[in-house]
This record gives sequence, structure tokens and C-alpha cells, in this order.
Amino acid sequence: MRTVAISGTRNTGHRTPDDYAVLFMAYLGPFAESHFYLGGASGIDSLSLLWLAENTAAELTVVAPGTVDQQPPDARRAIARTRERIKEVIELNAGELDTSAYHARNRWMVDHASMTIGFPNAAEPTSGTWQTLDYTAQQGKPRLIVPV
Repeated sequence: MRTVAISGTRNTGHRTPDDYAVLFMAYLGPFAESHFYLGGASGIDSLSLLWLAENTAAELTVVAPGTVDQQPPDARRAIARTRERIKEVIELNAGELDTSAYHARNRWMVDHASMTIGFPNAAEPTSGTWQTLDYTAQQGKPRLIVPV
């Protein structure tokens, strides 16, 4: 089974939920029979988790840098709403939720995936999403970049 890491911006308010549904259908839909690793954060992580849970039979694993309880409220709600569809929740138990903890979570997902699909915000030329996509390339794995 193909494994796919998803990374994306937390800043998603500039598009409508319907816009994201169209993007997910086009770029996640072809991988609907894959196993997805999602970061469990706000924005693309939560939106794609909800979409995948509602529209595919894909296996879903949420990877939190610390614990799920430390995630933002909207992310915790998305995880709770889709809990019966989530195969596994992995909590990396970082002592402090700082940039290095998020980068470690991103590397963990890439290390366990065969490819990465990234949804960077065009207004954020440096971000965790780009760090994840660059790390994917360094590992010699394919990446699909969908600017939002």
C-alpha cells in the first residue's frame, strides 16, 4: 500500500471550504486507497483529515508533535470527529512545542511515507510545509506541490 505524508499551511482562511474540497478531490482523490500520515494541526492538516475521512476509505494516521491534547481546539475537534476512521494516533511527546518539535514530526511522517503531498501558502515562502517538502526531496522521495 502506498503511504503519503500530507503537509500544509495552517493559514487557510483565504479560500472557501468548497475550494479545498475541489483541490482535495483533484490531488488527494487519486491516492484514495493509500495510507495517509497527517500532522493533526489546524489548517490543511484538519481540512484534509476531514475530507479523507468523509470521502475515501484511506487508512489515516495522525501524528502529533507532542500530544493530541496540546493541539489547537479545531484540530482536536477534527480528530475527535473522525476518530472511528483513524487507524492510529501517534504522539511523539515533544517536551516543548517549538519549531524543532514540528520539524521532527514532519521528518517522522516523511520517513514513514513513500511520498509527500504539500499544500503551501503562496504567501509563505519559508514554512514548515516547505521544510517538509525539501526534506522529502533530500530523501529521494517524490513530492506533489499544490500551492494554495
